[in-house]
Amino acid sequence: MDKLRRVLSGQDDNEELGLTDQVLDASTLSYSTRVKWFVICFAGGILCSILGSALLFLPNGMKLFAVFYTLGNIAALSSTCFLMGPLNQLKRMFDPKRLIATIVMLLCLVLTLCAVFWWHKRGLAIIFCIMQFLAMTWYSISYIPFARDAVMKLFTTCVS
Repeated sequence: MDKLRRVLSGQDDNEELGLTDQVLDASTLSYSTRVKWFVICFAGGILCSILGSALLFLPNGMKLFAVFYTLGNIAALSSTCFLMGPLNQLKRMFDPKRLIATIVMLLCLVLTLCAVFWWHKRGLAIIFCIMQFLAMTWYSISYIPFARDAVMKLFTTCVS
């Protein structure tokens, strides 16, 4: 509760949000340039994911879907490198509170492509894409203070 008060009153060092001066100064690019490239990369990732979903219904669309959906997730994930720098991004990705989500997400990225190109299992590729989405969502909300706790509380309330 004290942490919540510090965050809401502006007394927290904002490390959870990735806004410390050290993080913001991690790049030689200006702040506005980093924000622009973050938006471009993130929007490109979303566009690739949407395009992949649209290509799903074409002949050989499953391969295109898996490639574009995976590239979209990689682009969206790497877009934050523009905000905090690649080394800080990697450090935060493999932080103990994000480690499981990061490993599952990266594993699902690889397994999606394996399912489509080597194993030729369409259903498995769809399952891995769904797991990519869930792992990416869980990873993303780990950057929002108290978000995981709120989601878990909501989930347990809905289940019981």
